[in-house]
Formats: sequence, structure tokens, C-alpha cells
Amino acid sequence: MKPIRKAVFPVAGLGTRFLPATKAMPKEMLPVVDRPVIQHVVDEARQAGIEHFIFVTGRNKSVIEDHFDRQFELEMTLRERQKRTELTLLSQDLPGPGTTSFTRQQEPLGLGHAVWCARELVGREPFALLLPDMLVKHDRGCLAQMIDASRSLADNANVIAVEEVPQDRVHMYGVVGVGKPNGKLFGISEMVEKPSRAKAPSNLIITGRYILQPEIFDILAAQERGAGGEIQLTDAMLGLAKSQAFYGFKFKGKSYDCGSKAGFLAANIAYAMDRDDLRDGLREEMKQYL
Repeated sequence: MKPIRKAVFPVAGLGTRFLPATKAMPKEMLPVVDRPVIQHVVDEARQAGIEHFIFVTGRNKSVIEDHFDRQFELEMTLRERQKRTELTLLSQDLPGPGTTSFTRQQEPLGLGHAVWCARELVGREPFALLLPDMLVKHDRGCLAQMIDASRSLADNANVIAVEEVPQDRVHMYGVVGVGKPNGKLFGISEMVEKPSRAKAPSNLIITGRYILQPEIFDILAAQERGAGGEIQLTDAMLGLAKSQAFYGFKFKGKSYDCGSKAGFLAANIAYAMDRDDLRDGLREEMKQYL
């Protein structure tokens, strides 16, 4: 497979499940401990060797662009106060000059439409797609694991991260069918969006990390609206699967769905418990509630 240099982050969602917190602040900027959710996801992409970070934004999302830019007044104040640790943190989080791009999704027409909006910035090369609602906690990030596992695949292969869920929850997700194994990967025989428990081909769900070929844009350009009146990425992937192979990858690590309140709170606890400066105090505090 060709090197994966670019990653797309669809960050145009309205965040209605977190209202009123997201009335004026993008849901992607909600903090998991002391870093916005989107920063955690960008860090994962950077660890995987991504060189170009492409954000598909919407109205009132300019704060995301500001977050990945320099804040000269803040930096000056930190220098005057000798806050070297904080200055170092800011510089570490900042992408290099010219490595970020932002484009608008003017209408909320679904994930497939958001991906299609990035077509001119991606060009005709394979790319990674990372959903910012999903965090995967592991020393070696999910995307890096996927790229490691897919190096021997053909140039036109696509890879989807999957994980197991209890059978009684498969109706909530996109589910894949399991085909022939290929190293750490397996061929995907089918993809079904929110199947009933009886019709689910497995209990492996699509988790929010993808490596896709640029031909997906050609299919999305002609894709008709599907469920909810939106252009569905799963429908486009089903179309692409007729001519290109799709593989599933069971990653190592724990995922947290930060699009739900319970998942967001669980992520905060998990990431805080990983911190030497927070673990003991948090453990004592939680004992009062358990």
C-alpha cells in the first residue's frame, strides 16, 4: 500500500447530544482531562506519521482552527511569567506550518458528504479518516496499528478498524462480515448498517478509523441520500467494495465513544487515571461515590 500521508477529520457535527454545553462551543473542543477531544485524535494521527491534517468544519467551528494556531498574546504572557512547561506543551501540540487545512461542509448532509467535501485537499491518494467522537487508548495508536498491519496489502486496498460488542448491541452500529484472514487483517465479506440481532453477520462493529482509497470520492459524488436523508459513507463503501478489497482490523486498546455522555465521562476517568499527578486524588474522590 502507498504511504498514508493525509488524514481527514469531520468536525462539522452540531453536538446536539451535549446541549447546552455545545451551544457556543464545538463538541470536539470538550476536554478529556486537559486536552480537547480533537487534540487526542490529532495526536493519534501524528503518531501514525500523518503529514497533512484536513478538517471538514461547519458554522461556528472557527475555534478549532484557532486551537491549532499560535496564540501570541498567551505565549508572551507565559514567557513573562517563566511558565516554560506550559510553553513547551503548547509548542508540542501545534502542527507544523502548512500542515493543516480547513474546508467547510455548508449543509449537514451526513458523514459521506463531509468526506466528499475534502476531495480537493486529499487528491488522488489513499487517506485516513478519523472520527473525532471516538478515542482509542493504547500506547500504539489505532491508526498506527492499522498502517503497520496494512503495509503488505495491494495499492487499492481499504482498511476499517473493528471491535467486538455484545450481541445485544449490534443493532446500534455498522457491522461487518468476516472473510478470509490476511495476517493481522481479515477480508470483509459484507457491511450492514444497524442490523437486527438475528441478521447481524458478526458482532464486529465499525469503530471510526478508516484507510480509504480516493475512488471513494467518485462514488460519493453520485451517491443518493440514504437513511435520515443523509449521504451515508457505508453506502459508498458498499459501492467501492464491488471493485476494491476491504479488510477489517481488530485493534489493541480500549475505545471510548465521546459522542455519548457516558462514554465521554468514562474517557475522562480513564485518561486521568493514567496520569501520575491525578491518579491518587481521583481514586480517593471516586471512593466517595462508589
